[in-house]
Parts: sequence; structure tokens; C-alpha cells
Amino acid sequence: MINQEEVMRHTAAHIMAQAVLRLWPETKIAIGPVIKNGFYYDFDLEHRFTPEDLEKIEAEMEKIVAEDIPIVREELTNSEAVEMFAAQNQDYKLELLEGLDRDVSVYRQGDFMDLCRGPHLESTSKVKHFKLQSIAGAYWRGDSKRPMLQRIYGLAFLNGKDLRAHLRMLEEAAKRDHRVLGRQLDLFSIQDEGPGFPFFHPKGMVLRNVLEDYWREEHRKHGYVEIKTPIMLHEDLWHRSGHWDNYKDNMYFSTIDEQTFAIKPMNCPGSMLLYKRKLHSYRDLPIRMAEMGLVHRHELSGTLHGLMRVRAFTQDDAHIFMLPSQIQEEIEGVIDFVDEVYKAFGFKYHVELSTKPENAIGDDDMWDVAIEALRESLEAKKLDYVVNEGDGAFYGPKIDFHLEDSIGRTWQCATIQLDFAMPERFDLTYIDEDNERKRPVMIHRVLYGALERFMAILVEHTAGAFPTWLAPVQVQVIPVGDDYLDYANEVEQTLFKEGIRVEVDRRGEKLGKKIREAQLQQIPYMLVVGEKEQEAKQVSVRHRRQGDLGSLDIQEFLGKIKDEVAKKKHD
Repeated sequence: MINQEEVMRHTAAHIMAQAVLRLWPETKIAIGPVIKNGFYYDFDLEHRFTPEDLEKIEAEMEKIVAEDIPIVREELTNSEAVEMFAAQNQDYKLELLEGLDRDVSVYRQGDFMDLCRGPHLESTSKVKHFKLQSIAGAYWRGDSKRPMLQRIYGLAFLNGKDLRAHLRMLEEAAKRDHRVLGRQLDLFSIQDEGPGFPFFHPKGMVLRNVLEDYWREEHRKHGYVEIKTPIMLHEDLWHRSGHWDNYKDNMYFSTIDEQTFAIKPMNCPGSMLLYKRKLHSYRDLPIRMAEMGLVHRHELSGTLHGLMRVRAFTQDDAHIFMLPSQIQEEIEGVIDFVDEVYKAFGFKYHVELSTKPENAIGDDDMWDVAIEALRESLEAKKLDYVVNEGDGAFYGPKIDFHLEDSIGRTWQCATIQLDFAMPERFDLTYIDEDNERKRPVMIHRVLYGALERFMAILVEHTAGAFPTWLAPVQVQVIPVGDDYLDYANEVEQTLFKEGIRVEVDRRGEKLGKKIREAQLQQIPYMLVVGEKEQEAKQVSVRHRRQGDLGSLDIQEFLGKIKDEVAKKKHD
């Protein structure tokens, strides 16, 4: 079925390319696909685009729209297309035509022609609601050895209301940018000496440790054992796992004793080795191994983005080894686990089923069985889902959970992957009831995904105002003057002994300034103490959102905050 919004966005990309060629006729155009909420086009020219240029291009696009230029599809032989684009000095189009021994389609709008499968709208006047967004660099065909092109991103919607709503969301997202809040809240930084390798500050480590502690406690309850596998393993292992053939370009290597070792990009092969170290009976299965494993992946510098896209991150993997008869029960158990975890963080989510990709390992029958098992589990849990054809991992199909944040954006985090291929490659076995060796089935799954990325999502979801159970500092005690520092310290110690993360503001600043700065740090509770509170052994409680809550006995406040933490309440 043709998606009219995608057709419109594709046409908008052509209009932008035509506008750029009108303004800079020497431009060589590359490709301009549709993406979520809009489009982009890659250009090669000496002029370096600026934000002011986006305004010029947008104005030229408006002219092209007003001209109501018909858009016409034409079929050309390959040689005709080569002749036409050669006359225009469009080298990138010529490269795309190389090796194509067939007719091609082009779309014409006035004096602009582009190599394209289509479809497109019938006229430029049909594209009405668009906005150019940003400029970025992109290598031709994603190859760092090829020319660096200039990419312009644009938004396009079928109606103005949706465009305005999306622009408002982007404005709100900018305020919540985890890179900005990460600095303001002193959580993490990226140093020039380690691009893509984050540094976690003390408060960031508190948040990280709370997430890991929660993860460990919940895995213990769900029958998992925790493991730790090496960061660096021999080259042979990665050949056996298939990563060498399918993932080598994203891996880091080192030579030890004249042998090649790889820094792991995934945790899976280490779990295979742990399973294989001894013989297992069918009575032992399922075995659920969980690992907070540090992995490294080579990402191009232009793709790095705070904690969202890094080169070193912690993957909260688990690998479940099971009997074929246990597949559905185990998958449904993981689905329930994901649901519990996301509810604790206040996230809604939707589900997608991703099927066999082009670089898949294993035979078709194995893939069909795996896909059907995932589908049956989703339907047994009565979960609505959409199918992403060809988007599975190279070793198996997967269920992806896309959580929704507070401003409506979605993020793919949890994944459940069913794998028949890896147990085959590693010759994993168990002894069945008849004392014969059989092949186990395996689930790969993550809940957070990358811990660092999940932290970034939480920062932006909450705008730094973490629920009390997650907040790096849960309480700040604020004495009204130096005379009450001793009592403030006493309150601090009382709370600290009960496991509350608490600080005292010992600066000689005015009370109003201390409160304002605590608010900016998004500390859930401020406890003001002065003469009245000291005499009554109380604290004056102020909440970051609810404001003044009046005076409470210390034990009464302790009961309130401990209940809030235990129940993982949200503001």
C-alpha cells in the first residue's frame, strides 16, 4: 500500500534538491530518501552550507511549490540515463547507474531531473507543510574513504497542525537534551581525549548504580544467575560466532603474542563458552545467564551523540538456554519481565516483530520456526505488534520494545531474540531423557538495551527531575544560617543511616538562593531547618513540584520518603 505521507516527503526531497541547484548550479546531487517525519538530501559543492542558507533554500522551495510544476515519470534506457546525467556533470548519479543493465526511471519537474523509483505527487504545489531542519556531514555510501557530503535534513507533514506540533516537540526536546542536563546536573561528560567514551561523575555513578542494583534484584527474583565474561577474546571465537563476517568493521582489535584478539562488540559468545564448559542435563534447563557486560563498537565520529550513541557501553544482556518445549513459556516470561521494568520507570511502549535480514545465518526452516514462535508468544500475551520485514539480527528474529517518553518520542530498548543458529555454531548440547545429546534453543534479550543510552532517555524523559527512588540526591538539608549547621548535620546523619541520599548546603548564601539552586538541581526534597525546627526536632519540608509541605517530625518524613522510594512512586 502506498503511504501518501512518504510520497509527499519524497517529493519534498526532490523540491529541495531543485532549490539547491537553482541557488548553486555547480552542485552535484547524491541521494535524497524519506526518513521518519521528513527527508534529507546529500550534496557535494565547495560552498559550505550555513543556517542562513537553510532559509534561502526554504524560500526557493516555496517558489517551486508556488510554480505548480508538473512532476512526470520517464522511463530511460541505462545508456540514455548515463548520457543525460553525464551532460549535467552529476557524477554520483553516474555511479549509481554503473552495473545496472536495465531500464531506469527518472522523475522530471521543470528543468530538474532525478534518478528515482518513485512514486511522487503529480505537482510541486501538493507539498505545502515543510521546514528545513539542520545540516550534517555524511560520507558517500557511508564509506569514510569516499567524499564527505553535506546533508540537509527537512521535516514535512500532510497538514500544518502536525508540523507545528512536531516543531513544538523538538523545541521541548532541546530543553531536555541529556547532553546539556548532563552538564547542569553534573552526571557525565565526554572529554576530547575520549570521543565516544563517556566519563561518569559521582552523581552519574549514583544513578547508574541504582539502575544496576534494581536490575540485579529483579533478575534474582526472576531466576537468573549473573555472570561476567572477558572484554577481549581470541579472533577464532568471532569467526565461530559469525561476528567476524557480519560485524568486523565495527570491532576493535589488538595483537597479543602475535595473535589477534578482538574487544567484544557483544556479550553472546562469552555466554556460549560458559554454557559449553560442562555437560548439562535436560533437568538443568532453562538456564538463564545475565550479564552487565561492557562492549565496544567502532562508530563513525559523526554519528556520536552524548550517551545515546557511544563507542563503549554496558549491555544488560541475558542468554536463556532451554528445551524446544520451553520456548513459548520462556519468551512469555521475558515479555512479562519487560513489562514490569518499564512500568517501574513509567514508560508506555509498543512492540515490533523483526524478521530475517539479508545477512542471516542458518537455514530458512530454522528461521520460519523461530519467527512463528515469537509470533505465537506475542499473540498468547494479546500484544498488538507490527512486523518489520528483514530487520532481525543476523542470527535470529526478534521482538523489539519501543518505549514512549513524556514528549511522545519512541526509543527502541528491550529486545527478545530467538536463536537456533548460535547453539549450532558452538555445538551446544544437553542430555535428554533417553541419554542422547540434543541441541538447546537460545534466547538473547536485553531490558535496558545499552545502560548509558537508557540513562540518557531517562534524563530527557524526566527533564532531569528523576523520581525520588532514582534521584542522585534525594534530599538537601538547608540551614537558614550557620547557627543551625549542627542540627542540619544531625538531620543528615539520621537520613543517611536509613539509606537516604542526602546532602547539606553548608554555604553562607541566602536561604532563597539555596532553595532556587536546589530546585535547579531537581532535588526532590528540600528540608529547611532553623530555630523553630531545631527546638521541635522537626524539618520544614519543601517539594520540588508541590512546594511547601509544612513541618514534619524527622521520623514522619523518613516514613514518607522511604515509602515513596519502596513503591517507586513518580511525582
